[in-house]
Amino acid sequence: MFQNSLMRMALPLGFFLFIAFIIFLADSADDNFAFTLIGHIPYGDKVMHGVLYGVMALLLNYGLNFKSYLLFGFHMQLGAIIVLTFAGLEELSQYWLPSRTCDIGDFVADMVGVVLFSLYKK
Repeated sequence: MFQNSLMRMALPLGFFLFIAFIIFLADSADDNFAFTLIGHIPYGDKVMHGVLYGVMALLLNYGLNFKSYLLFGFHMQLGAIIVLTFAGLEELSQYWLPSRTCDIGDFVADMVGVVLFSLYKK
């Protein structure tokens, strides 16, 4: 039982740290191999937004035992709500960073990924 509880916390936390590292690299305008490669793939940036935030929502939903709430007439998983809030705030923060661009398309990609990866229910 303890191992399962530890795994439920460790997976989303570890993935969040991974996403935080990616955000740090992007905010610091560090041009690296991964960003260059993704930039050469058509819509690669949007696909990666959807996948990264979708996986984060899935792992956090798992960590929170797929707890859901009725919000705006829809049953939404708590992990999805938290990830969408984080994604929106992170995207909005880019408005004030000279090395970044606040892009509604990125947030739409985040939302699509979160919704798709949140279709799984316990």
